[in-house]
Amino acid sequence: MDRSPENLKNEMKLIEAARALAPKLRDRALKADQECRISDETIAEMKATGLFKVMQPKAWGGYELDPRVFYHVQRILAESCMSTAWIYGVMGVHPWQIARYPVKVQETIWGKDDTTLVASTYMPVAKVNPVEGGYEVSGRWGFSSCCEHAEWFLLGGIIPAGNGRNPEHGTFLIHKSAVEIHKNWDTLGIRGSGSHDVEVKGTFVPHDFVQRTNSTSIEDTPGRIENTNPIYNMSFASVFTRAVSTACIGGLDGAINEFINYSKAHVGKHGNKTAEDPLAQQVVTEAICTADSLKLVLERNYDDLMDYAVKNELPPVEKRLLYRYHASYVANVCCEQVSNLMRSMAASGLYSDSPVGRIFRDVHQARGHISNNFTSHARAYGAVVLGLPNPDPYV
Repeated sequence: MDRSPENLKNEMKLIEAARALAPKLRDRALKADQECRISDETIAEMKATGLFKVMQPKAWGGYELDPRVFYHVQRILAESCMSTAWIYGVMGVHPWQIARYPVKVQETIWGKDDTTLVASTYMPVAKVNPVEGGYEVSGRWGFSSCCEHAEWFLLGGIIPAGNGRNPEHGTFLIHKSAVEIHKNWDTLGIRGSGSHDVEVKGTFVPHDFVQRTNSTSIEDTPGRIENTNPIYNMSFASVFTRAVSTACIGGLDGAINEFINYSKAHVGKHGNKTAEDPLAQQVVTEAICTADSLKLVLERNYDDLMDYAVKNELPPVEKRLLYRYHASYVANVCCEQVSNLMRSMAASGLYSDSPVGRIFRDVHQARGHISNNFTSHARAYGAVVLGLPNPDPYV
């Protein structure tokens, strides 16, 4: 990690801003859950404090900080509201990807307003027809988190074969004027993310507004010619996959905090404090140690990834697959630990306004994201370790 005085100052500024915002998020969490929407007030405060700009290029008002800073901020937000942390993860990571688009595309996004927010859904469901100068794109995508607050959308589709290249996953950058939002987000957890369906009908997308998502070549990510910070040399999978699992670590921390406060004060119907229950003592210790280990692995992995990024290299495929598995496993193990805390609260944790109950629903919802399908990623890593070809085209 670059520990220059400027970067250290900005890192502390952003972390303190997240901590200052956290109590407000906790107060608003239930309302966000009920309304299936992060409030305009919260979005405005996150913009004003620069939280969305952690990995945005300095040329466009950003900080260009290490992904570890970004994920530290996300964990802090998640302690108070996982929905807010979820939309921060997926929207806050987009400046990193946009930095790899051509400079004129970056100017279109940030030239007039460097706080512009971009939503996404990378599922490759677009109907893509090559036309002169680009592609005609149509489709309906699910799970576009915080789409109601976005000016632009990064939407997934398969770029057809051509010019000697095989079909590839592509990210199509489309303005909100061509996007229809279908408000259908009514789920078990992460309700405040407002991850509605979005639809596009026959929109022209110029070549420059299309990125070959998994490529790290300069030809496919020309923004890196100007944005030379090593963070932009990482692969998409190395950065984005943590955006949809790291909120679970912060959620687990939040559940631990709530459980500790509850256990110290709660006296059961038989006159015993929850704090005196041996099971409560055991599960809180296990939860704390689990959260600690998940943070250490995240830090260690990005320390290694940054070493490769500085050399403008990718880690060996075995490491990339292992780190991919580590990211996907987070949601599963956090589900286990929050479930244990819930069980130790008996019926008290089951009320809809219970913070631990809400986190329980949120981490289980997060586990459903396709990127958190840890069994699939375990098999991919295991196959390569055992001498078979890599079965994962995205890593």
